[in-house]
Amino acid sequence: MWLAISVTRMTNKHKPIYKRILLKLSGEAFLGNDKFGIAASALEQVALRIAEIAKLGVEVAVVVGGGNLFRGVDLLHCGMPKVKADQIGMLSSIINSLVLQNALSQHVPAAVFSAKPISGVVDVFQQDVVMEKLQQQHVVLFAGGTGNPLFTTDTAASLRAIEINADIILKATNVDGVYSADPHKDSSAERYDFISYDDVIAKNLQVMDLTAFCLCRENAMPIQVFSLQQDGVLHDIIFGKPLGTMVGKKND
Repeated sequence: MWLAISVTRMTNKHKPIYKRILLKLSGEAFLGNDKFGIAASALEQVALRIAEIAKLGVEVAVVVGGGNLFRGVDLLHCGMPKVKADQIGMLSSIINSLVLQNALSQHVPAAVFSAKPISGVVDVFQQDVVMEKLQQQHVVLFAGGTGNPLFTTDTAASLRAIEINADIILKATNVDGVYSADPHKDSSAERYDFISYDDVIAKNLQVMDLTAFCLCRENAMPIQVFSLQQDGVLHDIIFGKPLGTMVGKKND
């Protein structure tokens, strides 16, 4: 039985401002207080927050990184070739997606599609099938990155968001937006409420890797950067509350 989730914050006078979103999560969202792996409590919290907005009728796609397990770049010190290390990173994102699918399925329908298909485990990404699942109110998880080494899951998120014609990419990070400098290192760093694509590049700010970011800029895909730690943050964002930092065109 799906768990009933309270939607008392919504009134008849308000509807979500987004029809279809792509949520980009880092694997670290599953760590909780651990340093490696998947903490059951953290996983359930993420699943509940995603399920809450899906139950409001928003079409939700998710890309999860693999940093809580194995990130390709972190394996290079072992003498592993870059291509092999990235393939292991892709497998980590598939593992995380399958785990999140299982947690979500206790609340809402969920399906996983991978750029790297594994027979009997996960299906290959097919745009028409994915669009049908979204329209049927399944949460869709995109696993395996782009299917190619040398590209990050940020690039996968940008690519998939464009392919499914998402309204926006919601990028969850460990800080509550985009800052002028690293707020963990510089107490004077200022958070932007809005910043343009061009200013992100000019100021050399780390919103996404450059390939992913340029895909968004070229396709006018807005990005909202926020912290997932705040209670109800996904709900508030889809109802238009200005949380975190919006990245887009100057005239947005």
